[in-house]
Parts: sequence; C-alpha cells; structure tokens
Amino acid sequence: MAPDLKGKRVSIIGAGKSGVSTAVVVMSLGGVPFVSDSAQINDATLAQRLQTLGIALETGGHTERVYDCQIMVVSPGVAADAEVVVGAKGKGIPVWPEIELAFQLCGGRVIGITGSNGKTTTTALVGEILKNAGFATFVCGNIGFPFIDIAQKVPPDGFAVVELSSFQIEQIVEFRPDIAAFLNVTPDHLDRHKDLETYTAAKMRIFENQTSGDVAVVNYDDLTLRKKSVAINARRRWFSVGNRLEDGIWAVPDGEVFVDGSELMKAAEIKIKGEHNLSNACAAIGAALAAGASKEIIVQTLKSFAGVEHRLEPVRLIGGVSFINDSKGTNVDSVFWALKAVPAPVILIAGGKDKGGDFSVLNEFISQKAKLVVLIGQATPKIEQTWKDLTRCVRAGSMEDAVRTAYSNAADGDTVLLSPGCASFDMFDNYEHRGRVFKSAVMELEEKGVTR
Repeated sequence: MAPDLKGKRVSIIGAGKSGVSTAVVVMSLGGVPFVSDSAQINDATLAQRLQTLGIALETGGHTERVYDCQIMVVSPGVAADAEVVVGAKGKGIPVWPEIELAFQLCGGRVIGITGSNGKTTTTALVGEILKNAGFATFVCGNIGFPFIDIAQKVPPDGFAVVELSSFQIEQIVEFRPDIAAFLNVTPDHLDRHKDLETYTAAKMRIFENQTSGDVAVVNYDDLTLRKKSVAINARRRWFSVGNRLEDGIWAVPDGEVFVDGSELMKAAEIKIKGEHNLSNACAAIGAALAAGASKEIIVQTLKSFAGVEHRLEPVRLIGGVSFINDSKGTNVDSVFWALKAVPAPVILIAGGKDKGGDFSVLNEFISQKAKLVVLIGQATPKIEQTWKDLTRCVRAGSMEDAVRTAYSNAADGDTVLLSPGCASFDMFDNYEHRGRVFKSAVMELEEKGVTR
C-alpha cells in the first residue's frame, strides 16, 4: 500500500541521482522534501533541478534540520552506521532506503537481483526476456534509472526488474520482491562492510520478507548460499553450472542447458560467452520462468542477447590489438572471470578506489596471461606490491595515458583489457563514466592513426 506523504516532512540523505529523484517523487505526492548531503554536489544539473522545483538543499554537511522530519530516506551510498542515520533512529525517526519507498509506490510485480558479480548482465537479460514475452517491463536500480523513478509507472501485470546492491538492501523494512535472485557471493565492499559475513548478511536480506507464494532463485554452486538458503521462506529455484539438478536449471559447459531435467537448448547457442555468463543465463531462466515467460521466448532471447555495456564489451581492433571494456569489473572476482574469458597475452588496465579486495588470488592468472599491468588510481601501490614479481607493472596518471601506454607495449594478437577490480570514485563519477573515458581514449588512437 502506497504511503501517505501529503504534508509530511521527508529528509533525503544524499543529493545524487537517487536522492534527487526521491525528492521529486516526494514532492509530487504532496510531501515536503529536504535534501542533505555531506559532500558538495559536483553535478550542477542535479542541483539546478532541485532549485527549479523549490526543493530545499544543503551540502557540505548535515545540520540539525535533517531531523525535523517524519521520515528519512537514504540514498544507497549512505551506510546504516552513518552518524546521520544513527542519529535519526535514536530520535525515533523511521529510516528507509530509496528502494523501500519505491517498492511501496510500485503497483506491479518486482524482481530483485543481487550478487557480487553478474547482476547487471542478469538484470538486463531478465528484462529483455520479459519485454520479448510481452510484459510491460522496467529495468532499473543500479542499472539505468533509480527504482523510484519508474515505480509508479509499473502496471499491475507488469514488472520492475531491479538490480540491487548490498547498500540498497541492508536497510530495507518491508521490501519484498515477488521473485528474488541471489547470483553469488565473493568478497566485495569490504571497505564498507566489516567482513564477508556482514556483507553476505546484508545481501541475504533480499529474501527476508518473502513468503511461500514468492520465488527465490539461488545459486546451488555457491556453498555459502546453499548453506544460508535454509532461512529462505520462498519457494526455492536452484540454478547450477555443472551440478545435475532434477528440480531447477543447470547447464553443462560446452553441453546442454536443462530445466527440471529436460533439455532447453545447447549452451553454445547462448550469445553471451564465458562460464560466468552461462551461470547468469541459468539464473535469468529461473527468474523468467517464475515470471511467466515461455521457454520459446527465453531460448529466442538467449540466442540474441549480446550483453551489456561496460561488461566484457568489445571496443575496437586496432593494429591487430583488441580493446575490451570491462569497467563494470569493480571487484577482484570480476577480474578473475574477465581474465579467464579473454585470450592471452593480455595487457591489463587495473586500479581505482580500493574496496578491500585481495588481489593475490589472481596471481596465477597474472603470471600466466598478463604481459603487462598498467595501474591507475588510489589502489596502485597495493596492486603493484602484489604483482610486481609476477609481471611488469607500470603506473599511469590518467585513463588516456593508460590506454596509450598499453597500446605502445602491445603486439599483434594482444588484448588490452580494462578490468579495474576497484571502484571508480577516485577518478570518475561512476563505472559508466570510467568505461566511456576508456572507449573514448581507444577511439582517439584510431582517429589519430597512432602507431606502436
């Protein structure tokens, strides 16, 4: 049931895209929004939007005014233990994440997808299947638009397919997806969550409010998830790559994909390649079937879906050198799958804002496949110290410098792979911005006819 915000004062913490969208929606519902951010706003367009609508804004810190409210809504970047959140709870003020408000405003069905890796690809793939099946479908969350932007547009028989990070899930109250998928869990965001257990617990909350009438799509291959699944109340649908499941979706690499024991299609027919993408496809099949898509539409879509921008995205072949944009590779496990998917020799561009990952788990791949590592961003010293005895490591001051350095050291048949293994916020607005700058630098090589 949609909350009654008419006349209510709502403090919104975070003046990024999600926070501004929340403020606009609150105002449209008759509420009185107040936006507060601990930092200065770099995006003048967002500030201008608030000013045009007459929405009050403070930046550079939170004043006592943030507590003069009946509800506080926090953006994904605001941690549960942030001083402003703890202060609000201490005063008895309800604190909601943006997706909580969006969920309560959404009149249609919700599919939530989380995991350490593969969220964007799986979310986009589920959305594509459901669109092809004729459902009114809105893909949102960490991909595309904030959930709050589209929540009220979803018809009762339509779907919001929402990519969800641990940041978005950890503070939910009543959020309850009709279908929830948890793809995998590997160490990530340990700069925010104190350890892997805390990080996993935050993500497991996606199932917390589900009941027996809902569906949970869970990775059977992930032993942590298999163990924790006993706490799930929804009907479980397992998926696996390599483990035979009579009840669920499983695939054999270079073999077949099965649904409940019956062959659905050949794995080789799936357009997105790599074992990690085969796992993503199995998860998408489970979610799409639960949503009511036919097997025929699912197969048709899997044969045509080419993947998403910034995830192992081929950019150009220049002078015999392939350039691949994997800017979405924001943790160590993502880099593992990227290195596994591309042929050697590889020149790897890595680095950015460290998230607490252990880069030594990539040592074998680095020593076997990487002829050169070009390092950018704050994590440069840490990664360099880890890999300097395994391959040659050089530093670059910018993405443009990194691309030029990579190309000048490449030979015919090499692959230049941007797969940072880190967050982007030390040098870029987000991973999309980082990927666009990489692609622009590659295009510049081609346009200027740069030679090695």
